Amino acid sequence: MKQLNLSISTDNRAYYLRLAQAIEQSIRSAQVQGGEKLPSARALAEQLQVNRHTVMRSYSELVAQGWVENLQRSHYRVSTELPIEQSRKIQMDPTSAVSSFKWTLNKKPSETNFIKSSAHYQFSFAGGKPDTDLFPFDEYRSYINDALKQPRPESLNYGENQGDPKLIEQGLIYLRRSRSLQNKQLIITNGSQEALYLVSQMLLTGGDKVAVETLAYPPARQAFEAAGATSLEVTQDESGICTDHLRHLLNTEQIKCIYLTPLHQYPTTVTLSAGRRAEIYQLAQQHNVFIIEDDYDHEFHYRCQPIAPMAASDPANLVIYLTSFSKIMFPAARAGMLAVPSALLQPLVNFRTTINHKPPMLLQDALARWMASGGFERHIRRCTKAYQLRYQNAVQQLQKANHLGAKMHCQVPDGGMALWVETAIDCRLLAAELEKQSIYIQHSGEFSCTGAPSQHIRLGFAGQSIEKFNLGFNKIIDLVLRLQQR
Repeated sequence: MKQLNLSISTDNRAYYLRLAQAIEQSIRSAQVQGGEKLPSARALAEQLQVNRHTVMRSYSELVAQGWVENLQRSHYRVSTELPIEQSRKIQMDPTSAVSSFKWTLNKKPSETNFIKSSAHYQFSFAGGKPDTDLFPFDEYRSYINDALKQPRPESLNYGENQGDPKLIEQGLIYLRRSRSLQNKQLIITNGSQEALYLVSQMLLTGGDKVAVETLAYPPARQAFEAAGATSLEVTQDESGICTDHLRHLLNTEQIKCIYLTPLHQYPTTVTLSAGRRAEIYQLAQQHNVFIIEDDYDHEFHYRCQPIAPMAASDPANLVIYLTSFSKIMFPAARAGMLAVPSALLQPLVNFRTTINHKPPMLLQDALARWMASGGFERHIRRCTKAYQLRYQNAVQQLQKANHLGAKMHCQVPDGGMALWVETAIDCRLLAAELEKQSIYIQHSGEFSCTGAPSQHIRLGFAGQSIEKFNLGFNKIIDLVLRLQQR
């Protein structure tokens, strides 16, 4: 301990006595506790700008009183056996009691299962969880070391709230090459949720309406609600969002925005066809509505090449595109990309400054170096190969489960990190019972606001090895078969 926050009286007593009293009060108030080391006489003298011998006299006084122990040739510490006075708890005078301050919340965000970590479970079937065991931490550490050894001076000061220039450059190259996405301005965000919040706060206000899929990503709804907007649910079928219902809502409601996850729809995993995408885009143009396209796991597609994002063909400049590094790296990386039309860039950057003066530039610098080296894309290729094997295994395990009598059916997607599995049981009950066995699953009730029956689970296959997946999935099947017999 190098410093103490001391309150020294200004009466006429000798300074060493007043200092001793101040140290005693710090002990009484538990600022320092029994057995803790005190500042050396030299360090405390430098802090207080007094002679070292004055401090030593104060310590001697406290040693004599039993508050302090002097360990010869070592240090002073608070006595482990304090005077009787210290052991008495100070009772506040009841007549001086003050009632606790009552807080009023202007915003009441909904409770959500998405703030709960699935990592504490023995088996986690979270739908968007990457396997951190596949991440090359040793390789990535070298880029963090480089960023620390040779930081850009301007990156250490305020500003550059759009993100690290090198990471923006690498992000634009990556989006152009992997998504065919150009003619957008890029902001590096702390994940996709910050991107949703920024866009919602800047473009939505009280009374606005946002069209969302009936089953949709709950934190997106919460971002819209935090801006005062209302979510209107658009029905879905086996091919995705129903354009006829969307057209009806656009004709009858004052809708400001459409929120979509067109590739591997969250949570149902359905990929929206090129025809429906074109129809939705035309409707947005006709009704002067902007689109938020959330492309959260574009990298992981196994049967064919994924359809390019809607933002890649956006002549009217009405699509805002966001994606995240969380599914590629790990959620704690807190890095995402928000691609917007030029007109929105500076207003969004300016608004972001009101909540955060500076992004984590050294971490962004390291990520930019890793991307420039080619390591980022090599890691994606490794993960894609591993996840494809896990995807095939998950489909096989479902087939085996059905042979055993478990009524579990799935429209197998072309890619992604999860399967959307229909069951014949109440999946809320299934999830609650599995939690007792330290098994985490998500069910359809978590993605709906209507309280409809929950008969689907989102079965994540990417986040754990095939062996562990099969072990946990067998436990799920055992419980499903028991619940079916009730």
